Formats: sequence, C-alpha cells, structure tokens
Amino acid sequence: CWESQNLKPLSECKIVVCLAIAGIVINNAVKLSNFGGLVVDGNAIVACTSNEYLERIVQCKIINDFVAQGYGCLTLRQSEVIALNGPTTTNSSDDNEDRLLLHDLPMDAPKVCVGAGSGLGECYLTPNDHEDDSHCSYTCYPSEGGHVEFAPRNEEEVKLWKHLSKKFDSKHRVSVERVVSGTGLANVYGFLEEEYPDEVNKEVHTKFVEADNDEKGKIVGMNSKTDKLCRRAMEIMMSTYGSEVGASAIKWIPRGGLFVTGGITPKNIDFIKGEDSKFIQSYRT
Repeated sequence: CWESQNLKPLSECKIVVCLAIAGIVINNAVKLSNFGGLVVDGNAIVACTSNEYLERIVQCKIINDFVAQGYGCLTLRQSEVIALNGPTTTNSSDDNEDRLLLHDLPMDAPKVCVGAGSGLGECYLTPNDHEDDSHCSYTCYPSEGGHVEFAPRNEEEVKLWKHLSKKFDSKHRVSVERVVSGTGLANVYGFLEEEYPDEVNKEVHTKFVEADNDEKGKIVGMNSKTDKLCRRAMEIMMSTYGSEVGASAIKWIPRGGLFVTGGITPKNIDFIKGEDSKFIQSYRT
C-alpha cells in the first residue's frame, strides 16, 4: 500500500509513530489486560528490524487512548460540538440547535473529557503558562476513572449492583464501567431480563443471546426505541453516565470545558441532550 499512495521510497523515509492504547502507560509501554497481558513497547518497536517498515521507525510514542481523546478535544471546531449544559448560542444555520461557545471558555482552567464506548474513559487537561489571551497550550493526563465504584441511587439500581457483584464475583467494587459502556448496556439488559421475565421480547432476546459478547450492547441499543426493556436498559445506563459525568465536574471543576465523547455518545445523543433526559437530570442532581 505504501507505493500506491505515491509516497517517497520507503528507504528514504523516517517514520514517527504514536499509538493510543487503553491502559496504564509506564516507560513507554502498556500491558493489555484484556488481551492476555500482551505488552506493546514503543522502545522495542523502534529497536525492531524484523521488516523494512519497522526498521524505518525512528520514534514510537505510546500514550493512553483517552489522552488522545483529550488532546483531540483541543482541536474541535464550533460545528463539531453540541451544548448539553452551560453557555450556549443559537445557530440558525443548523436547525437552531444550541452550540457550546468554545471561544468563551476560560483558558486558565482545567478541561475534562469523559466518554463511553467499549469501556468508560476519563482524562483531564491542565493549562500551561501562556503569554497572551489568544492562545494557551494544555497538558493531558490519563485517568482510570471508569473503574471507580458504581453507586446505585434507587432500589432498582441496588438490585442491579447485587446482580453485577454476583455475575463478576466482585470482592471489593463493581466498576461504573460495568454499567456505562457497550458491554455495560448488555449487563443492564441481562439484569432486566432476569428481573422482569414477563416483559421480555422473545425476538430481541434471541438476537441478544446469539450475538457475540461485543455485539450484545449493539442489539440493545438498536432496539432501545421500540422495546420496553431495551429502552429501560438505555435509560439506566444514561442516568448512570450522567451521574458519573456530574461527579467528574465536581472533582475537577473544569471551567475550561467538560467534554462528553466516546462512541456511545453521538450514536445515542437523543438519550443524552435535553432538559428531560435521564443523562442531564442525573448530571445535575
């Protein structure tokens, strides 16, 4: 594929690599706990000469995947964001949809990024010294905030916590990621099927059972607007999502902006935005 892109001959190139990987990065390496302890080592990649591509790599930087998300938030344009809370404006060219005023965010304050996808990621950014009011650089730091305790807030969620604790043989905590993520959505639906067997849609249940583990949450999401239990699962996940984002706001006080990202967010934005959404209600309370 190198030749097909009309690039310089490989022998004349020096390749710089940055890999964003989920996990704790230590000494430019990360251990993938979900893949049998596989280690990705940036220094080892640079030293490797096993093929013509690897031997051209002169630098390989390993960063946490949500550090990449955090830095990505710094590149957002006004047209790429939707305001969920806080300062807004009306953009008449875009169906009068409220938009976050990025240029009004203070540059001397922290930023936070929280996003649900295959897992739940969190990171925070702090401002560096800046010489004028027109520009400010930030440094992003990783967090494993998705693994903090899931805190149930009503009787149904207490039952969910007990269900998850038993399912995962929890000795200490049930991570909020067990609820707020693609697999978390599947976990919630599995609980609801056990709790309310008379309300199970047999067709949805069959698709859910037959799906691969990584696809079960997708089945729930696809049916969340037509099936009662799928919708309830989505509401529970979104309520917990909003609560965790609200907790992040309390912990970091991100006057520079709190960005909600991840694959689940744009795909299910109708469950997130709006004064009456479970997400916003839980975020504020």
